[in-house]
Amino acid sequence: MGTVFIAVDKTDQSNGCLKIVPKSHKIGRIDHIPVGGQVGADLERVDHILKRLPLIHLEMEAGDACFFHCNVLHRSEQNPSPNRRWAFLLAYNTAANDPVKEHHHPKYTPLTKVPNSAIKEIGVSTDPRGKDFFEGEMNEMKAIKGEAET
Repeated sequence: MGTVFIAVDKTDQSNGCLKIVPKSHKIGRIDHIPVGGQVGADLERVDHILKRLPLIHLEMEAGDACFFHCNVLHRSEQNPSPNRRWAFLLAYNTAANDPVKEHHHPKYTPLTKVPNSAIKEIGVSTDPRGKDFFEGEMNEMKAIKGEAET
């Protein structure tokens, strides 16, 4: 079970970079409770942990990656800067770690391996028309100004 955090943009303390508590995954499961409209680690327990373990700011360049155990305490602050802070996260889990009760996380579903030719059989379109993400920065500026097409 692990996560890969890939910085799409430069991240630093000014734009609320990811923070981790190294080795915190070794202290056992920490209950997550409602905190400020979100679900987060029990802050009283986190306060005790931070007396023994350091909090590290992961300042990263675009393209840098950090691999960490999924139970490592981690968080990021709001981004008050004008600088974008995008990241791509990949979370890996084992089939044996299937949720024991229904909630927003999906249950384990086995993948069916298909031959490489399946992509050609489906007919993947490479036509960029109507696909906003091909416009890059221009589309981003439209979205900021509220002019994005729907």
